[in-house]
Amino acid sequence: MGMRSAGRGGVRRSAVAAVSCALLLAGCGGSGDGPKSGTDGHRPVSMSGKGAAQQPVPRGKGSKAEDDFNGDGAPDLVLDDLVHRDHGDDAGIGIVYGGRGGLRPGARQLVSAHANGARVKGELPAAFESEAACDLDEDGFTDLLVSTDPPYDGQGRPPVPLQILFGSPRGLTGKAVQLKVPAQARFGNDWPDQPVCGDFDGDGANDLVLHASGARISFLRGPFTKKGAPRAAGAPVTAPGNNLVTGRATDVNGDGYDDVLVRKAAGATGAAASALVLGGPKGPDETGVLFPAGKDIAFGRFGKGKGTDAAIAGPNGVALRYDVPGTSRGSLEAKGVAVDAGDLDGDGLSELVLSGGGSGSGGGAGEVRVFRGRTSGLAANATATVIPSAKGTTQVLKIADFDGDKRADLVLRTYRGDSADTVGVYPGAAGGDVVARKPQLTFSTEELLSLAGS
Repeated sequence: MGMRSAGRGGVRRSAVAAVSCALLLAGCGGSGDGPKSGTDGHRPVSMSGKGAAQQPVPRGKGSKAEDDFNGDGAPDLVLDDLVHRDHGDDAGIGIVYGGRGGLRPGARQLVSAHANGARVKGELPAAFESEAACDLDEDGFTDLLVSTDPPYDGQGRPPVPLQILFGSPRGLTGKAVQLKVPAQARFGNDWPDQPVCGDFDGDGANDLVLHASGARISFLRGPFTKKGAPRAAGAPVTAPGNNLVTGRATDVNGDGYDDVLVRKAAGATGAAASALVLGGPKGPDETGVLFPAGKDIAFGRFGKGKGTDAAIAGPNGVALRYDVPGTSRGSLEAKGVAVDAGDLDGDGLSELVLSGGGSGSGGGAGEVRVFRGRTSGLAANATATVIPSAKGTTQVLKIADFDGDKRADLVLRTYRGDSADTVGVYPGAAGGDVVARKPQLTFSTEELLSLAGS
């Protein structure tokens, strides 16, 4: 899926994105308006209006599944920026839990700064936003890294704004702990933030890479303790950029070590040059490949060989690089701001998802286009499956196999102003269209706010 950068003033806000094949959410079958084949006849489910009745979070025993906070083997969904009519304090983070067959709309939680935040210098944070998710302490339950706004007077090195909510058989409960970033792993006076999870040293444990300062990144070696401390950390390493994208890392060159994408500061045109920093036995410490300027990058296997490919969205279309770090290139004559990727039809090749293209060939702000991966690669004039524009602005939230049918599904969120939204799940399909044109499950993030104070 796409990797993109996030900026913030006091605390960098996480952009909605994912890398590799991050898992969240689950569907419950296709509708009659869905794909031509590859789905069953289950009726669409909606949480709109009164919403689903509250259910207990399923108790798990631990698993290796991604985004599985309660350890029951089913992926869960994280939702930030919940729509609410009170535009004051941060509303919190919504968690919708999955189960056998897909998402369980009633099994949901709201985690917030007031209920779950750790105090820093006696103060609870006001901001509370998800940044990354992975099992940091190797107990079989995914943990959530949260960005906060600790007190800072502007003098000297700021405190660490990241906190960890640990998963458990009951999901994300209890108080967070502040992430420990050893002094030797810091550089300059920037906020140590924008965490990226991955196994960068190949030892099987999840590590963290953070933005440091002055084109440097900090590598925190896992596993982590329940007090938020890494197993080890060295001096920051130089990277050809000073902003990390959010999401999960990807082993782009297939050597068993996860790699991380970094970005240089945006130029006058707003585009940003990107570079891949390769993992190794000592963590990420070698620049592997430079990418052309673009607004967003997605990694996948779109065709032409067995390696990982890159799609870079730019003002003149999508630039394609096959078998990264190879030099074989192509292009797709479709404009868009954001690109993501996932295997929606289950054939082993990635589909390219393009959104935010504006008018013209890229579609409107609410339109999402899906291009089928082929053994010959993505054709320059490829025909796309188009999910029609909705009233509002649509973002791609996640692409992954949520319902366990070996095909990734597409989760979209459409905003209609500051106080209304719709999240929809569009199942992937093996034949005809690669994804349903209408959602088989919809709900609003506002429904999660009914749990506030519970």
